[in-house]
Amino acid sequence: MPNIDKEINRFVGRALHKYNLLADGDHILVGLSGGKDSLSLLYILNEWKKKTPFPYKLSAAHIDLGFDGTDTGAIEGYCRQLSVPCYVERTNFGPMAHSEENRENPCFLCSRLRRKCLFEIARTLGANKVSLGHNKDDLIETLFLNILYSGEISTMVPRQPFFNGLITVIRPLAMVDAEKLERFAARLSMPEIKNPCPSAGSSRRKEIREMLKTLYRQNKKVKGNIFHSLSNVHPDYLL
Repeated sequence: MPNIDKEINRFVGRALHKYNLLADGDHILVGLSGGKDSLSLLYILNEWKKKTPFPYKLSAAHIDLGFDGTDTGAIEGYCRQLSVPCYVERTNFGPMAHSEENRENPCFLCSRLRRKCLFEIARTLGANKVSLGHNKDDLIETLFLNILYSGEISTMVPRQPFFNGLITVIRPLAMVDAEKLERFAARLSMPEIKNPCPSAGSSRRKEIREMLKTLYRQNKKVKGNIFHSLSNVHPDYLL
């Protein structure tokens, strides 16, 4: 697999094995936001089809949020390049989430609506898994978001069944650093797709990300320690 960075390939392989993310006969629907992570995820899973000892099927879906100036042509062209079927769903989720009635947390509503839409597409296609491009940094940021704004200790998990196991969400990039994915996407000249969301540059997640970057600069071990803590929990020392 010469076109995949060796370190990314190793961490993806580790996640696939540790969390049992792929199985014989899977039909995996990859949620394509248009960002570097989801584009890299589709590329990597497409390459892994050449390596796994069993067949699985790949499809991709993009949820058009309905903002002015949205162009899905680059996403559809990218999927054609990889010979992966692409399904585009036109919605008004973006404007709805940013309406006067929902000013407090537009990202939460938009995310929930997108997830529901992906599940509906997966069910229509007969896909048993939905794959999302969340990376190692996303898992760490979600931990802090949930602690600070939801009052709970939790994060996203690499494998999460829904509807009594009819559909399973998988996150093969869960062990991969965002920075590595940025370099990977740049090296392969993946399309740069502008995010038209008005909340893209001012979200709570961005605030958490900046806070964590400061900690990472002060001590290189901090990031690894936080990630390790997600699987090294001592319930006896929690209230």
